[in-house]
Amino acid sequence: MTTPSHATARPLTRREIVGYGLGDMGFNFYWTNISTFLLIFYTDVFGITAAAAATMLFVVKIFNAFTDPMIGAFADRTQTRWGKFRPYLLFMPVPLAVIGVLTYTTPDLGPTGKLVWAYVTYLLLMTVYTSVNLPYSALSGVITGDARERNAVNASRFVAGFAGGTIVTFASPKLVAWLGAGDAALGWTLTMVFWGIAAALIFVFTFSATTERVQPVQAEPSTVRQDIADLRANLPWILLFFLALIIMLSITLRMTSAAYYFKYVVNRPDLLATFMPAYLLAAAAGTACTPLLTRFIDKRKLLIWLMLISTVLSTAFLFVDAGQIWLMYALQIALGLALGPKSPLSFSMLADTADFNEWRNGRRATGMTFAASSFAQKLGTAVAVAVIGALFTTLGYVPNVAQSAESQAGIVWLMSVIPAAFTLMAAVIMIFYTLDNPTMARIQADLAARKAATS
Repeated sequence: MTTPSHATARPLTRREIVGYGLGDMGFNFYWTNISTFLLIFYTDVFGITAAAAATMLFVVKIFNAFTDPMIGAFADRTQTRWGKFRPYLLFMPVPLAVIGVLTYTTPDLGPTGKLVWAYVTYLLLMTVYTSVNLPYSALSGVITGDARERNAVNASRFVAGFAGGTIVTFASPKLVAWLGAGDAALGWTLTMVFWGIAAALIFVFTFSATTERVQPVQAEPSTVRQDIADLRANLPWILLFFLALIIMLSITLRMTSAAYYFKYVVNRPDLLATFMPAYLLAAAAGTACTPLLTRFIDKRKLLIWLMLISTVLSTAFLFVDAGQIWLMYALQIALGLALGPKSPLSFSMLADTADFNEWRNGRRATGMTFAASSFAQKLGTAVAVAVIGALFTTLGYVPNVAQSAESQAGIVWLMSVIPAAFTLMAAVIMIFYTLDNPTMARIQADLAARKAATS
């Protein structure tokens, strides 16, 4: 394969690949707690109604529609001796840890006061989270320009991310019980202290292990308005934006509903401590196979097949009886294997769209490009929680009591048919994606020639 215009002759070391990958473990110390436990924390511990909590989560995500591009644009224009994106891993983890603890703190307030506290702390949490996570994601597009190395670093990232999610889903409930000694509110606060410190240490290691190599061809930086205009005209980027939104919507529906499913349908809430890790471990295994799979199957075709397989597996969950525990786990593990490669594939494709934009326009905005994925993930999570909140309200969900037959049926649909519909939509979207392997080889050869000419 031709070396891209923005690659260097020195290949990535194993320390860089592993060091970059471990960063996503730190992010999942937050993300998995948010996507799996935050809604049930608000409804069953803090005492906010399901409708109010779901609305709040949705409103905050919409607000992030404005903050994400701003953070991406700011990161693109950051100039330090450490690079554009790495400094955020060094200076932002402590504020992130503090706000994470405040989000899971339950002050003694009235209903309105609790809701205001939830709005303010969660908004701050997601904004600061993005200010670290978005530059981290963009870093994968500038530590190497080689397609195979991009697949490797993103596979490393999501293997570590799924491992982090597995640790959180297994350990968080146990930490809450142990640290709180029967007080769930205190337990959650102290649990987030633990995760915040652990994540900060990981981020500092990622900072020290990585180097920014890729430099854009253009001599002068473009304006933010020009960056936005370039992205709006970048069809592959637009398709990946909607792909990320739809897949995150599907995954969040299942992950968030799982706590309710085992508590109110299966009547075995203890199984959540192994059910979610089973998925995450399987997803990590699927992720680890991504570099091998992409040697034989084009990324676009591979994603289409994976989404179709996920659709079938998720739909099958509708027909699982509450007593068929073994079948629940079998389907969950199969879904993990099918969805595992999704993340490294889509993030590698995002880096490809940055190359495509540079090839077509002579301009590169890596941070803004990756802001799409950050915002799409948040929006997908918000829509998923809004769907859950609306359905629970319609079906008469009441926390901590036996649920009606209608409410139980709704929970089952949230675990099966509804997320299946979204993975099917994702497969359809990828039919229109055009940056396949031969196309990217031509683009990177052209960029290499341009850089050689300017040198």
